[in-house]
Amino acid sequence: MKDLSKLKTLALSFPEATEEPHFDKASFRVRKKIFLTIDAKKNTACIKLTPEDQSAFMGFDITVIYPSNGSWGKMGWTNINLEKVTESVLWDAVETSYRTVAPKYLSALINNKNK
Repeated sequence: MKDLSKLKTLALSFPEATEEPHFDKASFRVRKKIFLTIDAKKNTACIKLTPEDQSAFMGFDITVIYPSNGSWGKMGWTNINLEKVTESVLWDAVETSYRTVAPKYLSALINNKNK
């Protein structure tokens, strides 16, 4: 994905989502909890998933979506190669991450219009 502004727009379209710096990356949060970070230099993103969702998304292509290193990956943190991922899979993954982190009442406000 060359145009990271589209990804940022998507992330900020979720209820109560905010953008804040996270070390040298942009992070997107809901209620102070990170659901997405973007490393523009490496053209990668990192999202928070349940182990089941992580496994499902890795099924698309483990060279595109894969667990973060060490215990972070075991906790559901998942990296995405933005050069290789399709837009539709990326949108689904980011929405799933938001739903994983957000309170249920905020998650229920999403109606899949972002796809």
